[in-house]
Amino acid sequence: MIHFIPLIAGLTLVTSLVGQVEVTGRWTPQTRQNLLDQIAGNELATGIYSRVFDQLENEGVPPDFLERSFDHPDIVIDDEIIRRFERPAEKMPYKRYRKIFVKNRRITGGVTFYRENKALLDSVSSQFGVDPFLLVSIAGVESQYGLRAKTHPVFVALHTQIHKLPRREQWVEKEMVEFLSYCYENNIPPLSLDGSYAGAFGYGQFIPSSFRGYAVDFDGDGIRHPFEWPDVLASMANYLVMNGYAKGSVDFSKGSRNWKSVLRYNHALNYVKVVLELREAIISEEG
Repeated sequence: MIHFIPLIAGLTLVTSLVGQVEVTGRWTPQTRQNLLDQIAGNELATGIYSRVFDQLENEGVPPDFLERSFDHPDIVIDDEIIRRFERPAEKMPYKRYRKIFVKNRRITGGVTFYRENKALLDSVSSQFGVDPFLLVSIAGVESQYGLRAKTHPVFVALHTQIHKLPRREQWVEKEMVEFLSYCYENNIPPLSLDGSYAGAFGYGQFIPSSFRGYAVDFDGDGIRHPFEWPDVLASMANYLVMNGYAKGSVDFSKGSRNWKSVLRYNHALNYVKVVLELREAIISEEG
């Protein structure tokens, strides 16, 4: 049985290390200014973080938690993240983009992943009505079946965007609120969680708002794990269904409900095309 948990529990490894941390303190104009002085390095960041703090106060996140979180030597503005945004892989000509994902290593890796996790995939597919090979293909594209899920600290990815990418101002404001709220709720030090250059994390590469909104506790242990396959595969399936996937259907023609649900996972036509092509290649190799 799947379990949808209102309050997302944290990563067990991190929680076991930090335990239940009692955080005190209250919001005042002075504490707010102190936090801005501590974390905001330019006018753009000051404006965004001011609004982030407004929302975190409403969420019940105390300033002491943020003060301790911001006092970390690894908080930097990472120019490599900016370079990645300037050259997103999804904007490549499809022929080049395809070469990254539809290649022998990822195809055979997908077959191996499918065979090793067949019982789990069948169980998830049965409960959600999502094609198991689609889940395998998304896992292959998103994190190479879990091998490439951690390249940048999530906080640093969001913090860098806050300072350097005004075109992402509204998006990153929302995601930083979601991320810090998630960390506070689950006693996770914000700098301990790694993900992508854009701020997604876990084997399914969910952005913070998507993880909080769609993640599923499939194994029933009371925790929605971003780095454990039962929860990850079920969360991916839940996201697709909640975004229009037609349960039990394998119609992936362009414009179909299933095709559109994959586009919702990543809003790039190249992404949808490569996910579906990798799916077909894995099915063919599996025989």
